[in-house]
Amino acid sequence: MVFNSFAFLVFFPVVTTIYFLLPHRWRWLHLLIASCVFYMFFIPIYILILVFTIIIDYFAGIWIDQAQGSRRKLYLLMSIVANVGVLAVFKYYNFFIDNINLIAQWLGMNPDLKYLNIILPIGLSFHTFQAMSYTIEIYRGNFKPVRDFGIYALYVMFYPQLVAGPIERPQNLIHQFYEKHELDYRRVVSGLKMMLLGLFMKVVIADRLGAYVSNVFNFPRSHDGEPLTFWVAAWFFAIQLYCDFGGYSLIAIGSARVMGFTLMTNFRRPYLGQSVGEVWQRWHISLTSWFRDYVFNPLGGYRKGKWRGIFNLGVLMFLAGLWHGANWTYVLCFMVFFVFLASRLILRRQIEWFDKKVYGIHPLFGRIVNTILAFHCGIFSYVFFRSGSVSDALYYYSQMFSFASFRFYEGDASTLWYGIFGIVLLFALEEWQENYAKQKDAVFPEPKSKAAKFVFYAAIITVILTLGVFDASQFIYFQF
Repeated sequence: MVFNSFAFLVFFPVVTTIYFLLPHRWRWLHLLIASCVFYMFFIPIYILILVFTIIIDYFAGIWIDQAQGSRRKLYLLMSIVANVGVLAVFKYYNFFIDNINLIAQWLGMNPDLKYLNIILPIGLSFHTFQAMSYTIEIYRGNFKPVRDFGIYALYVMFYPQLVAGPIERPQNLIHQFYEKHELDYRRVVSGLKMMLLGLFMKVVIADRLGAYVSNVFNFPRSHDGEPLTFWVAAWFFAIQLYCDFGGYSLIAIGSARVMGFTLMTNFRRPYLGQSVGEVWQRWHISLTSWFRDYVFNPLGGYRKGKWRGIFNLGVLMFLAGLWHGANWTYVLCFMVFFVFLASRLILRRQIEWFDKKVYGIHPLFGRIVNTILAFHCGIFSYVFFRSGSVSDALYYYSQMFSFASFRFYEGDASTLWYGIFGIVLLFALEEWQENYAKQKDAVFPEPKSKAAKFVFYAAIITVILTLGVFDASQFIYFQF
């Protein structure tokens, strides 16, 4: 089930209403059943994969807590192997076979290894990482295992963040399933506002821009000699990717908030970041913090010097790219981003000198310059992310810098301008949220009077219904 579908329009209010009508002791079961229904809208049989990993991690958590010495590590390893093994089979098996066959052919051999004809379970990478954080935190002594199997199953399957995060930690989420949540008007309204903004980002901006982006990235050689077209499509894809996944995260967080649950912030206006490092820290926070805590810091972080830190960062970025998809384009996307991050560490003095100069002209000028530069660092890496193959990405780069002409593909003019209209509104709103909102969790700069509020939100809903693309298109990150 996708958030931008008629099915969810019925599912969400029904599930939420029943949740508040039920006695507290039965609410966890209701949410677990609803989450199963939500997940089974895709491929029902794949719920057995979740059941398999849930059973293993549930018992592994208890055994880790009870064991001593090397047995604790053995049980943790069992949990990790089970989770990574499922991920490897469904997501990476054909990728590995493809690369083995290519290497064998290059060496003059013909192993002809067979591929698996399977479909990747939706959101597998997300709930795998969430399950792994549970056993790792128990192993580290930061969390005690849950004895209630149903509550642990709900931790993994909680429907708002089941298929695309945020990737929660047990310390933040599990205790909330034991708490009784009363129907709170302010909390419900706040959650609905977040869902409204998330829907706007998805159907008005992301899906509008998606039509233009697909036409260029899917058929790059049809736009040969149009460098401006390649730049515009790259700009638009950066916005599409953010609005698609950021919109999903807002709907997920908002729908959970309506019921009284607090999920972690997953995006913090990343394109307002004034350096590539700041963009990284603001983007997909639940994943970047996961890699920081479970990969980068255990490797030593920056504790063993700058160059060892850069190496550790490279390992993190390689794994982050591989996590996103079984294609070298994803790995190269993150390695390009790694080059920008590492450059800031290696050229620290030069960058500080540059910042002093541009901010010395005027603070606003310095902010604009650095925000634009950071945004374009993302764009250069996203070309690999969106391209179907490495060769397509390299061709795309060559066209961006060909300067052959000023011809420009307009596509559907209305789609183009509606998308730009949405971008302007979104960034004006984010600028207000970042620098002028009185409350940190404020969503809209709404008027004070009730009548004006009604008109304000009626206008937002009208814009969504009028300009939105309602084809129930899946969110980009569902494929991960």
